[in-house]
Amino acid sequence: MLRRTGPHESERRFTHSFAVAPGDTDFRSCRGSLYNIAMPNRAYASLWVRNFDETSMLSHFEHFLATIPLAAGPPGFTELVIRAVDSAESPIEEFDLRAQPMTPADIVALTREHLASDVCFEVAALWDLWIRDMETASWKKQAERLHVSCFGPEYDQGIFAESGHFMVDLGFEHLFTGHAGLLSAETSQVARPEHPDEARFLMWMSQPKNLREYQEKTRENIQKLMGWMRTAEETLPIERLRLWSEGEENFEARLDEILAVR
Repeated sequence: MLRRTGPHESERRFTHSFAVAPGDTDFRSCRGSLYNIAMPNRAYASLWVRNFDETSMLSHFEHFLATIPLAAGPPGFTELVIRAVDSAESPIEEFDLRAQPMTPADIVALTREHLASDVCFEVAALWDLWIRDMETASWKKQAERLHVSCFGPEYDQGIFAESGHFMVDLGFEHLFTGHAGLLSAETSQVARPEHPDEARFLMWMSQPKNLREYQEKTRENIQKLMGWMRTAEETLPIERLRLWSEGEENFEARLDEILAVR
């Protein structure tokens, strides 16, 4: 049975910046696989759609959700939050989607009665990415959280103009860029370790076999992201697409650079 979550039940609140609430460990499923877990940077995708308005919003939302490369195991979609006016307002409704498999059409059906030009629909989902576990020094494909916001044209004073009609929090930046500049074509860009965990990590990556595996797994994560964005462009009338992150001046160029390194 689908469960609505009330304000007293949920410690987590989505906003367009997808901040992590104090004590919320669900959003940090990579903990133990990072060395810089204090404030890890995040990566994002912003997509603008031609002729996006209130009448086409739900159709575009359903089609975009259908492009997400969901994790192999259930649940794919895990949560839906519906907001109005701006992110400072309490959610209109919240749904826990984990109890049963939900399709994009099912999710859109839950939003339909709230359709307006000043609403935002936020969906959490899982997708599979390669993660290196620091403790075991092994790689595993793991279901990681991503978060999709669909902004109505008038939501939050037209935030779509800056953030896109769809904005996706893709997860931790290093899953696509690697740590410490290790995957840069310029070896001089490798950062000096500032913590014992960083030093151990760099020592491990000084072995060519380990570095090569790191490159391969990171490239696979990038390829999954790029494949998703291509599918979105083929499915929707995308006017503009931007990949960006908190730590990289030019995230897209960084991804291209890593893909080109052999």
